[in-house]
Amino acid sequence: MTLRRGIAPLLVLLALTGCTSEEPSSVQLGDVRRAPVTEVVEAPATVGARASATLRSPAQGTVAKLYVREGDRVRKGDILAKIRSPQAQSQLEQARQASKMASPAGVAMPSVRLPSFDTRAFDRKVAAHFAKARKEAKKVEDARVREQLLEAIELAQQQHKAQTKALGTITAQLNRSINGVLSGVTSGLSSSMASLQAASKSQAKAAVKAAESTVKSLTIKAPFGGVVTLGRVSGGGGGGGVEGLLSQLPGGGGQQLPSLPSGGSSGGTPVATGVPVSAGDTIVTVTDVSTLLLDADVDETDVLLVKKGVKAAVELDAVPGATYTAVVTGIGVTPKEGTTGGVSYPVRLTLGAGAFDDGSEAPTPKPGMSAVTRLTVRESPSAVSAPASAIVSSGRESVVWVVRNGAAERRVVKLGAQGDAVVEVLSGLSVGDRIVVKGADSVRQGQRLP
Repeated sequence: MTLRRGIAPLLVLLALTGCTSEEPSSVQLGDVRRAPVTEVVEAPATVGARASATLRSPAQGTVAKLYVREGDRVRKGDILAKIRSPQAQSQLEQARQASKMASPAGVAMPSVRLPSFDTRAFDRKVAAHFAKARKEAKKVEDARVREQLLEAIELAQQQHKAQTKALGTITAQLNRSINGVLSGVTSGLSSSMASLQAASKSQAKAAVKAAESTVKSLTIKAPFGGVVTLGRVSGGGGGGGVEGLLSQLPGGGGQQLPSLPSGGSSGGTPVATGVPVSAGDTIVTVTDVSTLLLDADVDETDVLLVKKGVKAAVELDAVPGATYTAVVTGIGVTPKEGTTGGVSYPVRLTLGAGAFDDGSEAPTPKPGMSAVTRLTVRESPSAVSAPASAIVSSGRESVVWVVRNGAAERRVVKLGAQGDAVVEVLSGLSVGDRIVVKGADSVRQGQRLP
């Protein structure tokens, strides 16, 4: 639950005038005055780090060397550990060998040529027959008949020559047609083979690149500066669990697995030189604590009052008596349902320095510590103010009973900043107005007031 707590200017309450012993004990009066009013929204929060990265073994092997210890501070690029993995090295060699074998092979272009018909011997026999026919035709005595016979023989010989020439043309056209069809088929085949070879070569290059990346990842480096926390490993080295099954899938071996939530210190074998590791085992976690953050859960009834830049006072359960500063840097929009059915929204703050009541410096918190944030959402240094006890809620209206000519008059007011004891009145009251400050819920319109 989110609570509100204002900085109550008690001087206003003490300065309220007109309270006499003659007034009924259930009703007290006071004057409206100017005073500072601060509205505070209270919400639970958790301390967090600027960034955290869990670094895992990219392949099955053993911890060849560990360069850090628990709690060491490291800088970006520092070597934290090295993993020895014959399996990853072997996969790299296999990938390189497969890449060399993926060389393009040419496709031979077939050619077909039909043999032309050799008609020379046949042509000689036909020519001899034509010559003999002409000789016999010339022996005919009738000149007209002889002329007709010679013309018929000449025509027959010309037709024979034309048919011989047509046969050669048909053979040439048939050769061109067959070779054209074969050319289209082989061209498509060549294109398909070229695409297949290109894809195979690309796959081989990708496999080499992935294997090289895995081998490179065997040297684990800090992605940014921070504090080191050593992990715990399964210690099997046998590829058990989900990671082991994934590493056996085609193309899955030697790949960097995604960062999963760390199992903490429970279970497993502590990371140390010589310890077997499986793919995906946590080696180290680097936490950047250069800037500490707060993740607060603000109730839906208050979150619209929270803006970027709002300041807050923070108290930690782990540091009693100390107060830390904080500033809102972001307000989330994803709702979170509470155990009681209410809805809250995440608010991110940057945590500042802390101090004890005596002014001494408070220690630096650690990520994960619980806290309570008090966000100053509205502040009015010189407000027309009234005690919170003078406000009566009537539906959506806020009402104050004002003394007018000795009688109670109902007055609707608009409120601004709302503290626990004092509220800001934006409209409806003026400084010096005399109002009911105690027992307001029992007053009625026109009631005589002292």
